[in-house]
Amino acid sequence: MNVTQILFWFLSVLALFGALMVVTSKNPVHSVLWLIATFFSISGHYILLNAQFLAIVNIIVYAGAIMVLFLFVIMLMNLNKTTEPKKNRWLKLAGGVAGGCLLLVFIAALKSSEITQQTAEVKTGDIGLIKNLGRELFSTYVVPFEISSILFLSAMVGAVVIGKKE
Repeated sequence: MNVTQILFWFLSVLALFGALMVVTSKNPVHSVLWLIATFFSISGHYILLNAQFLAIVNIIVYAGAIMVLFLFVIMLMNLNKTTEPKKNRWLKLAGGVAGGCLLLVFIAALKSSEITQQTAEVKTGDIGLIKNLGRELFSTYVVPFEISSILFLSAMVGAVVIGKKE
């Protein structure tokens, strides 16, 4: 086994363990922290697939900004055990059965797929490199890119105008 395979299996175990801890953790803050660990391990997979831009965007946007918003919402909700409504046993059973049915549908859909013949290029190719993304963005798609920047600028100006107090 080479280093890439060891790193892949380590990141896979970390991602699966983190996702399992997100679902099974009783504390919502701990769930968010495990979700951040899962996002970091998925970003490691992106780096192994030579998609550095996607890895950095995943870390900045998901593990950074969105998880901070999740933490703020969780802290502002004031989750107390006394105010939490009791969950019915039948509702938990129905949720488990529905989740099991969804798992069976996923397994049936993936059983007929032909992913065994497909291989991923690792450390080769230049599909996910930032240089190629920048070249395409500023040559082929320069007009839509500039239009979206003007749209974002007008949205920021509108937010400042709406938020400004008289």
